[in-house]
Amino acid sequence: MKVLIVEDNRELAENIRGYLAREACVCEHGYTYGEAQDKIAAYQYDCIILDIMLPDGDGLDLLEFIRTRKAGSSVLIISAKNALDDKVNGLELGADDYLTKPFHLPELHARLKAIYRRKNLDGDHVVSFNEISVNTATLEARVNDALLELTKKEFDLLLYFLINKNRVLTRQSIAEHLWGDYADNLANFDFVYQHVKNLRKKISAANGKDYIGTVYGLGYKFNTHTA
Repeated sequence: MKVLIVEDNRELAENIRGYLAREACVCEHGYTYGEAQDKIAAYQYDCIILDIMLPDGDGLDLLEFIRTRKAGSSVLIISAKNALDDKVNGLELGADDYLTKPFHLPELHARLKAIYRRKNLDGDHVVSFNEISVNTATLEARVNDALLELTKKEFDLLLYFLINKNRVLTRQSIAEHLWGDYADNLANFDFVYQHVKNLRKKISAANGKDYIGTVYGLGYKFNTHTA
């Protein structure tokens, strides 16, 4: 899961990032309204953790910006405010959930996973296609019920393909999804090719069909029409 943390309290933001990173999330920061807006305009996120009170703007205005752009990101509002109006306004503007500070980090993570399941996995832990299945709760991937020995990045890549079946995914979008904005510092995306190659090899070794096609000059596509 790729997450943007919009929180001006740097200590809290770092605590959230550290915890979610240990839970295998790719996390980025936006400490101000302006920083967050720039990141949302440039990158795609599975979920945005959004504080209402920002030093240079209102988090609810940022929520409107997210929904106006139709970015597709889920939004979990976090705020020290406990007023009913703030919660109602946030949910009416399109937030997926609301968590009042202070909160426990395991609860935050549980809320994020629940949002992700509802939006991408039809409320389930498992996403599958034909002989391939991925369990986001156990972090296991199987082909014909045989467990695949995948690295964390290969697991995330397979899940990304399954959620975006029949869509062309550019090498850049794959890199950003797996490594966040650290991908901007890379000279090229050759490592994406290597990860895709390794994933295809492992699926094939388990007698799975090769659904991942190369779209020359662009990237890759998990093609269900070859089924």
